[in-house]
Amino acid sequence: MMKYITYNVEERIGYITLNRPEKRNALSQELVTELKDCFVQAGLDPGVKVVVLRARGEAFCAGADLAYLQDLQQYAYAQNLEDSNHLRDLFLTIYTLPKVVIAQVQGHALAGGCGLATVCDFALAVPEAKFGYTEVKIGFIPALVMVFLIRKIGEARARHLLLTGSLISANDALAMGLITQVVSPDTLEAEVNTLAQKLASGNSATSMAMTKQMMAEVQSLPLDEALDYASHMNAQARATDDCKRGIAAFLAKEKIMW
Repeated sequence: MMKYITYNVEERIGYITLNRPEKRNALSQELVTELKDCFVQAGLDPGVKVVVLRARGEAFCAGADLAYLQDLQQYAYAQNLEDSNHLRDLFLTIYTLPKVVIAQVQGHALAGGCGLATVCDFALAVPEAKFGYTEVKIGFIPALVMVFLIRKIGEARARHLLLTGSLISANDALAMGLITQVVSPDTLEAEVNTLAQKLASGNSATSMAMTKQMMAEVQSLPLDEALDYASHMNAQARATDDCKRGIAAFLAKEKIMW
């Protein structure tokens, strides 16, 4: 049984909820463990097609827990490396999950919490939400999220956010490409569910999984290798049951429900 996370499935949508509102859903080692385990579970669950990451309370996630940061001061290098790899594995699990992940950001997403939103495929947020990577303000570095953020919004914008540690509004985050939509608090849940259901019923799970896999891989390859990889994936996709089913429905002018 999980202490800081709740997980439930409704209509092929897996809902992973940060449930530590009294600590602004701050990241501790235990919470990171539970979150990673929950994403792995959702990724393997055949009854789940889309995953929604959300949170209880006023904040989406305030970053690292203060007690956790104090404990880190006593760690040796090997312990810090092990702990860093623990968070690395969580970010990578979300980023490469074979299911689409939507962040439902109902409050501030700061530091590691902003990192969580960064590695999701979509992020919908309320206008009041603030975003920022504030690590430089406490003598730390946004090392892990940097890898994903540069991919997502480009180097110039990433430099501005990471080097200043400034907080930005949801509308500014949208303009930068950090999030995908700004919606009112009254409609946030409904908008997220509408998107999740649209993806679940309108798109092939196999196609979305392969597309996510390619986006994770192709950016680091030289052009000719990227194209060779793309050709391989293209040929592989044509042999899938989903592709055969989808093309048959298209040719027959039939609406397909995935």
